Amino acid sequence: MQIAADWKIQHFPVGQMRPFELAFPGFDDRFWISASVPGDVHSALIERNIIDDPYFGHNDAKSLWIEDQEWWYRGQFNYVVQEKSDERHELIFEGLDTFATVFVNGLEVGTTRNMLMAHTFDVTRIIRNGWNCIAVKFDPLRMHHEQKELFQWSSYTKERPWLRKAAMNFGWDWGPRMVTVGIWGNVRIERKRVAKLDTIFARTVDAGSDEATILVDIDVKSYHKHLHVECEVILVDSPQLWWTHDLGDPYLYELQVNLLADGEKVDSHKQSLGIRTIELELIDESDNPSFAFLLNGAKVFAKGANWIPVDHFIGSAPDAKYCELIDLAIEGHMNMIRVWAGGIYEKDIFYNECDRRGVLVWQDFAFANALFPDFNKDFMENVRNEVIYNVKRLRNHASLALWCGNNEIDWLYDMKSSSGDITTPFYGRSIYHELIPEVLEELDDSRAYWPSSPYGGNDDNDPNVGDRHNWQVWHGSVYPRQFGDQPVLDYSIEGVTFKNFKKDFTLFNSEFGMHASANRYTLEKNIPEGQFYWGSVEMAYRNKDTNHQKGILLMEGYTGIPQTIEEYMAFSMLTQAEGLKYGVEHFRRNKKRTSGTLIWQLNDSWPGTSWSMIDYELLPKASYYYAKKFYHPLLLSINHVPGESLELWVVNDTIDSYEGKVTLQVINFEGKEVYRKDFDASIESNAASSLGHVDEVEILNGYSAEQVVVKLSADGFAAPDNLYYLRDQKDLLMKASELTVVIDEVLQTVSITAEGTLARMVTIDLPQGRVRFSDNYFDLLPNEERTIQISHPEGKRVSFVGLSVSAFK
Repeated sequence: MQIAADWKIQHFPVGQMRPFELAFPGFDDRFWISASVPGDVHSALIERNIIDDPYFGHNDAKSLWIEDQEWWYRGQFNYVVQEKSDERHELIFEGLDTFATVFVNGLEVGTTRNMLMAHTFDVTRIIRNGWNCIAVKFDPLRMHHEQKELFQWSSYTKERPWLRKAAMNFGWDWGPRMVTVGIWGNVRIERKRVAKLDTIFARTVDAGSDEATILVDIDVKSYHKHLHVECEVILVDSPQLWWTHDLGDPYLYELQVNLLADGEKVDSHKQSLGIRTIELELIDESDNPSFAFLLNGAKVFAKGANWIPVDHFIGSAPDAKYCELIDLAIEGHMNMIRVWAGGIYEKDIFYNECDRRGVLVWQDFAFANALFPDFNKDFMENVRNEVIYNVKRLRNHASLALWCGNNEIDWLYDMKSSSGDITTPFYGRSIYHELIPEVLEELDDSRAYWPSSPYGGNDDNDPNVGDRHNWQVWHGSVYPRQFGDQPVLDYSIEGVTFKNFKKDFTLFNSEFGMHASANRYTLEKNIPEGQFYWGSVEMAYRNKDTNHQKGILLMEGYTGIPQTIEEYMAFSMLTQAEGLKYGVEHFRRNKKRTSGTLIWQLNDSWPGTSWSMIDYELLPKASYYYAKKFYHPLLLSINHVPGESLELWVVNDTIDSYEGKVTLQVINFEGKEVYRKDFDASIESNAASSLGHVDEVEILNGYSAEQVVVKLSADGFAAPDNLYYLRDQKDLLMKASELTVVIDEVLQTVSITAEGTLARMVTIDLPQGRVRFSDNYFDLLPNEERTIQISHPEGKRVSFVGLSVSAFK
């Protein structure tokens, strides 16, 4: 049962109060602060107006004192205990952040030292019938690391390698330092008698259209006998397989297990079961290097993004935020999400939704960008318990496709060793190359393990082996390089441009991206009055990346440098959207070799400017709406270098084949068609096909490349139209567009027409969060009309107060 306690919190200087006094059941806590569980101290103090919202302005600096205090939680609840019962009662905390001492009815039952796993305490002898009290003391983190040695490398802060806590709490290049504390998971008591089902592991051994074989391992904990393990083989006739949403139906069966003792049912368990096979192909059918996921034998082109925690205040984030983000990912035609190593092993709602909706999950273990003390016995015992717990918790999910040991540690250890920044051994290596593989060999043989991301080849970021992080774009990393080569950065327009994507023939791109502004509402809500302008201190504070010049260089090369806040929002969003389109379409055309693209990043954990496609207020940026086309299972695209011919491509990620026609039109900005050609298209399943070339001079028909747009459209198959500009935005000879806007608040629609000339990046803006537009940040050809549906994820009517429509100037 979930404990419905009335929770209160209070803080003290370390050592000021004696723990047994504060944990005493009769202690008078009437004047303590009310708090929610799950939650965290920050959120409780915000709710009670004790601290200002840390997301507003520089307020985060005003809440740093929280991490230096000793914090206490107290909760009271009623419970029923049967007299003379042989029941066992276990108190389970699904998340304690981080160093906690737990008391029940005044008695200390244990301590914890890991945020990233649940903690269970046998309270059979001290829980009582009727009124009960739980108290939890949280130590400040410094008590557990300030006497420890520091390592030569730990990105963003030096103390975190000793602490099993979400790394992003200490700040990252997309978010501030906010060191949380508190009970961040559910609290419950389980009562069992005689024995209990400890763990159940059900996985698909093989699956075909006629029959599937399911192996079920059952671990039983007997309170009177030794632990024993039972295995069952289940045969399912004519199984309905679990697929990603783009390839089929993510069908889920229900598995029920009953535990009997002398004919009496003493425990039972229900869980979803997706029947599917998942493999990681490293050598393809032609003996070429590969990094591809095979789902039920079908090669999947992974289209998706990287996931960071949905909020800096993880415990207080509502389930609805998870559901909405996954819903947006699916609307954006994403079929894979990578859970990044610097956050948490996500909440159950995340994996349940991915199972239900048909989205594959790449799961990092929680080790990111640092050396870790694998020479320390206590630390390694803590890590082993964390790994075992999370493997057991997550291994039943059909959506879980891959375990990955860490984020960028193997790659950056070599980079930093080669540059002389690290001169020590590779501390932490045995975690990813020994401990985790050992645990997985015992507990999960049903999916692949990859030691790090990126990993493989003559450099752990080698495009010819394994997965790759492309940070030539944005960060200016110079490639190729090999192990031991001095790393080089090129901070120039040419060094950071998204056009470098076309040089990358990776097998699988698991990180790449670029910054864009958050939406206006998100920024204005969190920036003090008078500071919402380009170049303000507060705008700079929204950007936590190193060297802000990278974003300026990227825009300078494509849109020009912004001079106003309006230009910054438009230029950065357009550059990100066009840049990701440029990269993803290149990788998808290279489908025979490349098998996946995971954009950095899907979401934000606070209202800043970052690589995200969806900002903190769940408002998608321009790149998200672009992704609805460039991630569509059927893609029309052009491979083109200015001054050279245009090559027309069709990409098909479905398991069906198609026959049809593709039309290429060239239209000037006033609406005149200056060229048209039809191409017959015979499109194989799961393939990319070139339909032919056209000469740039021929298609321009006397016009300059700066005066026209190219439109691709399909007949006979449902690929969306696609528009291309033959030169960079800053060089286009566009006139200011005029828009006719018709608003229908009853139907919740906005109809927009471009009058006389092309309208570039038409933007609909509403000053509220969580608003959905059927489309936004789109182009309209001269005299083209488009009607946009506006909605709210809860089905509520959307107020149109403050609605505005604009286009690129």
